[in-house]
Amino acid sequence: MNMHIVLYSKPFFQRCLRPTTRMLAVMGVTANQVTVANILVSVIAGTSVLLYVDESWPLFLIPCALIVRFILNHIDGMLAREHNMQSTAGLILNELADIISDVVLYLPLALNKDLPGVLIVIIVVLAVLTEFTGLLGAVIGADRRQDGPMGKRPRGVAFGLMAFLLAIGITPGIWIDVLLAGMVPLLILTCIYRVMAAMKQLNEGGCT
Repeated sequence: MNMHIVLYSKPFFQRCLRPTTRMLAVMGVTANQVTVANILVSVIAGTSVLLYVDESWPLFLIPCALIVRFILNHIDGMLAREHNMQSTAGLILNELADIISDVVLYLPLALNKDLPGVLIVIIVVLAVLTEFTGLLGAVIGADRRQDGPMGKRPRGVAFGLMAFLLAIGITPGIWIDVLLAGMVPLLILTCIYRVMAAMKQLNEGGCT
């Protein structure tokens, strides 16, 4: 089996995080508490960028926050599934957490004088729309859609890479405009794809 696939597969990360998840469950930590912590991580990082918008050091917090979000997303999911913590409130909180975290983490970048603020605002609005269209699948009786070329993880990679490069001193330039402008059609395509995929699934017989 390809080592790259093994290292970056969801089952691999779940195996790595399962001991920590079990320990948190024994300590009485709930999936919803982990989700709230996930939001707080993004709020802290985004607030730092907002308060020190003209400095580079807060930009390091963005990729760090994205890595922590990735880990906590796995942990709260395993707590819910494997330790009988699934609930309607938890489902709603989990969906809100992704949207809130994206907004508070990415939107402050629009105030950075070296970045195209209008383009960042457009991307954040479209990112929220992609999550909304993903939820539409569940609303109409299909699955919650996570697919498409510019979902949560690709967005995180794009913003995390941009923030990291700027933080280490890479000069802002046309590469930022190209990166961000390229995200816009991909986000629109993601919205369209999720709606069409949900409708197709429903027409073929409902949820899988």
